[in-house]
Amino acid sequence: MIYNFDQEIDRRGTNSAKWGVVPQGGRYVPLESAPQFLEGKRLLPLWVADMDFLAPQPVIDALIQRVQHGIFGYNGPGLSYRQAVVDWMARRHGWAVDADWIVATPGVVPALYMLVRTFVAPGQRVIIQPPVYHPFFSAASNNEVEAAHNPLLLAGGRYEMDFAGLDTLARQPDTAMLILCSPHNPVGRVWTPEELRRLGEICLEHDVLVVADEIHGDLIYPGHRFTPFATLGEAFAQNTIVCTAPSKTFNLAGLATSNIIIPNRELRLRFERTLNNIGLHGVNTLGMVALEAAYTHGEEWLTQVMDYIAGNLRFLRDFVAEHLPQIQVIEPEGTYLVWLDCRGLGLDKAELERLMLGEARVFLNEGYIFGREGDGFERINIACPRSILGEALQRIKEATQGVGHVR
Repeated sequence: MIYNFDQEIDRRGTNSAKWGVVPQGGRYVPLESAPQFLEGKRLLPLWVADMDFLAPQPVIDALIQRVQHGIFGYNGPGLSYRQAVVDWMARRHGWAVDADWIVATPGVVPALYMLVRTFVAPGQRVIIQPPVYHPFFSAASNNEVEAAHNPLLLAGGRYEMDFAGLDTLARQPDTAMLILCSPHNPVGRVWTPEELRRLGEICLEHDVLVVADEIHGDLIYPGHRFTPFATLGEAFAQNTIVCTAPSKTFNLAGLATSNIIIPNRELRLRFERTLNNIGLHGVNTLGMVALEAAYTHGEEWLTQVMDYIAGNLRFLRDFVAEHLPQIQVIEPEGTYLVWLDCRGLGLDKAELERLMLGEARVFLNEGYIFGREGDGFERINIACPRSILGEALQRIKEATQGVGHVR
């Protein structure tokens, strides 16, 4: 079937975090608690990573059928659920996953917290590569673990890994883990096999466990190819834990279902023991249904949605080039999140946030939440109808007139 991604869908009244909250005083509050945003132009949220598109029709149909069954007791990931994951990884990524490697969890972020708790002792260190997805920081700090920063290097509008810095951190005796963001959020890099192999060799040499967050691995632009870290060789597979989910791929985040793939049996048993010790049992009944339907019947939708998002990327790129010379688009190779270099506006981070949120009434992710390397940057979610993206960009254009460099 042909999907209409231009359709604007009203998400008010659905408890949508994306459309229902706003930042205030260092935390998120309900939109109705922030009266300054309730009058005038609607607030346009292009921040948190969920799409403003309907899920694939086969997923909706499967959920309706399951709801009509009417019983929602305890459930566990059955054979068909596991097989759907196995088949998806084989078909889409050439990765032969054993069904026994799959550990179901209620989201990748909770899994990251539990993985740090399992494999890193208090006082040890976890390597992260900022600017990077902000829960990586709290996964360390909330477990009394130090986040060892190995910042990415920005040159010529493209980010690279600092392998010399990585080697220095990895060889420290208190370094136990590296959390790899692949594809990288927020900078959009799809790491090459050569880059991943070099990272893997450093971690193997220094006995550093790799946790690969690959939740965006299905969202790749033409000309690039995603490489699951565990496909690089058996030694790498035995030293990695891979975090995956259908949530970003098919807009299913609210169904709280993810798959942590652990080829190493000893590591898998240790992680399962942690989950058991905190009473984290079972899975979301509807999440299982949605995953199975998406991985089995969702590829047509995924092809169409990525074509549409690629069109949004072209629209964004052209608009910024013509109307926002103070801003540079960091070209993404994957994800529907785009990293904008706004340093040409000459604003500090508080002024930049005030301009975007207060003046333009466009709610983006502020770059500083991804680490100090993100100061002066913004992350924009372009998985929305083009009309919304266009309105947001026009507002930013109007708000930035006379600010920063002039073309």
